[in-house]
Amino acid sequence: MIGIDIVEIRRIEKLLEKYPQKALKRFLCEEEIVLAKSINTIAGFYAAKEAISKALGTGITAQCTFKDIKIHKDLGGAPYFTLSKHIVDKFEIIECALSITHDGGFAIAVATLYSKLTSYKKICH
Repeated sequence: MIGIDIVEIRRIEKLLEKYPQKALKRFLCEEEIVLAKSINTIAGFYAAKEAISKALGTGITAQCTFKDIKIHKDLGGAPYFTLSKHIVDKFEIIECALSITHDGGFAIAVATLYSKLTSYKKICH
């Protein structure tokens, strides 16, 4: 399953200007806020959560909230994510990957999820 999202960085910047801490806490947890030291990173995290929810096929809804997705960085600074246990169990997620980039005033994220529920045979027929 693949999800992609693009967000204008200025849109996130305006949101933070209007609701400084409230906006961040709406879609990021405390650990993510600490990691997100720039507006580019914040916008990238937002796009990543949207892309992940799209890969699940739910979008950001009651079924999968912003808080069900947690963005991390490895020792080299590359992003990865974890999902709430109920999401992993429901969708039988066995593997995932994430890429985030920002350029030209936009942040873009692509997420892939592999599930026991989806087989390549079903997709390739």
